[in-house]
Amino acid sequence: MSTSLKRMATMQRMQVTGLELFYTKGYYNTSVDDILKELSLSKGAFYYHFESKEDFFIQIIEGLLVRKAYGMLIEPIESHDNPLEKITNCFDNALETAVHNETDFGFAISNFMSEFNGRNPKIMKHLQDIMKIWEVNLVTALQKGKFNGYIDRHTDCEAVAVYLMSSYIGIRTLMAESTPSARKYRFMSQLKQYFRSIEQKQVNA
Repeated sequence: MSTSLKRMATMQRMQVTGLELFYTKGYYNTSVDDILKELSLSKGAFYYHFESKEDFFIQIIEGLLVRKAYGMLIEPIESHDNPLEKITNCFDNALETAVHNETDFGFAISNFMSEFNGRNPKIMKHLQDIMKIWEVNLVTALQKGKFNGYIDRHTDCEAVAVYLMSSYIGIRTLMAESTPSARKYRFMSQLKQYFRSIEQKQVNA
């Protein structure tokens, strides 16, 4: 394995482990010594890669959280097909990961935003940027749906996007408590019913 590939693999391992640690304990309850212990690293090795704990966390955001959000919530709905079907399938697949993976609980970006709000504007901006990209992506997909005749022309796409983001974050949080599969089923059933209320009704000739 080349040096660059080994470095990429090392960084990936460090970021994945670091994200799990920060998410479980919280950023402010996690010390550099905790990170070193979890990663089996010396202090010198850690500071060779990162300037500080904050720098380590920002690299986790840019390296993991952005990629995960894009792969699960943004890229799947980027098309000219029916956005209501695309969003339904996107949410269904994204929520399924929480059903089968105990460590994939809640919605990490939202949880971290709650922790950093009013405490670290620099990190908050990185997190808010991800949310803004997701929101713009949803609005764009819904507007295309209106233009292409899939969604009722009176639909407020900005309002629908905010509703979808809020409900998705909420169900991810509830699924962490208990019966994730049943909660997912009920959520998806109501989402489909809501989408039927805003879809363009076919007029019979």
